[in-house]
Amino acid sequence: MASERKATLIIEGREPVEFPIMTPVHGNDCIDIRTLGAKTGLFTYDSGFLSTAACESTITFIDGDKGELLYRGYPIEQLAEKCEFLDVAYLLKHGELPNVEQKKTFVNIIKTHTMIHEQMARFYQGFRRDAHPMAVMVGVVGALSAFYHEAENFADQTQRNISFNRIVAKLPTIVAMAYKYSMGEPFMYPRNDLSYTANFMHMMFGTPCEKYEPNPVLVHALDTIFTLHADHEQNASTSTVRLAGSSGANPYACISAGIGCLWGPAHGGANEACLKMLEQIGDVSHVPEYIKRAKDKNDSFKLMGFGHRVYKNFDPRAKLMRKICADVLQELGLENDRLFKLALELERIALEDEYFVEKKLYPNVDFYSGIVQKAIGIPTSMFTCIFALARTVGWMAQWEEMISDPDLKIGRPRQLYVGASRRDVPPINQR
Repeated sequence: MASERKATLIIEGREPVEFPIMTPVHGNDCIDIRTLGAKTGLFTYDSGFLSTAACESTITFIDGDKGELLYRGYPIEQLAEKCEFLDVAYLLKHGELPNVEQKKTFVNIIKTHTMIHEQMARFYQGFRRDAHPMAVMVGVVGALSAFYHEAENFADQTQRNISFNRIVAKLPTIVAMAYKYSMGEPFMYPRNDLSYTANFMHMMFGTPCEKYEPNPVLVHALDTIFTLHADHEQNASTSTVRLAGSSGANPYACISAGIGCLWGPAHGGANEACLKMLEQIGDVSHVPEYIKRAKDKNDSFKLMGFGHRVYKNFDPRAKLMRKICADVLQELGLENDRLFKLALELERIALEDEYFVEKKLYPNVDFYSGIVQKAIGIPTSMFTCIFALARTVGWMAQWEEMISDPDLKIGRPRQLYVGASRRDVPPINQR
């Protein structure tokens, strides 16, 4: 919201120009420079948009210095402890947590959309068996656009609601089918007698040979992972969804674009990279050697799962994930698991070693989530798919917020052109 304060831009040889300062509920004040080009003929340069607020939003807030993550104002710690993932999905969509009747209705609606069109099941056969599951997801989710044309009617709130419910319901089915296809196993149809997360585990791990009974401890662990990854402010994939949506693209195409962005190793592949690092270290006895390498600026080895681009002191999700990790390993009798012991030793050193303390390289959520998923039985190649499944809730909430904004404009970043100046094409014999 705008305040009475102004920011004055002084450009040598020109009259000062004033811009209003906008004050948020939480976070940094923002200088409103939307009229900068018209007033001065100048643009700002901000590679990576690290100092630029690209939108107004009421959904998620992160305070990196405090280590705080809020969904619609609620701390992530409280949501993870007191709510299920579908409670959080409802919250992100509607702005408030559901009461008993609202939750019952919402859960029933989600269950009516869990199946995918039978023709879509045939799409999987067009992919190689060794195709990365994220590549499959990009294609299959994007193909939803070909089945639900009514989703293009953005002005209709009912259609926006249906699109949200439909994609949140179908993502577990699509992800599980990608896994089953890679394993050469038959697809498992959804079971609407199960909860959202238990049903996903049924579709992932069940077979037609016998009835699959999900373990409640593992269901709770995975449901918590979904909650912790449901949204994370204006990250790269969320910004991708918003930018694609600003053109009026079908919401399923926008989500497909977000999945493609999340696939990047610098974004959604962190927990996969962390698990690979633990496997590389191999044993607790090798930790000192790799700690030494991590401190060496001339060594390419990086300690994955430590520190965070946004959280400057600690990741609030990491403490929750650490407890979940311990609970899962205890439930499965894996308390002495080699990787978990290795992780604990790395954690101990990172919290005590002066080098890591000074640089604030604390364990983040990815440090533990990979171990949990591996213990549950989810292969490394599926980790980012699990991330995408959870984040789709946030993407859709962000997409609808943007579409509903009366000031919506198609995204069009400017550039600082540093290429060749204007020149004429020479005759071919002079080139």
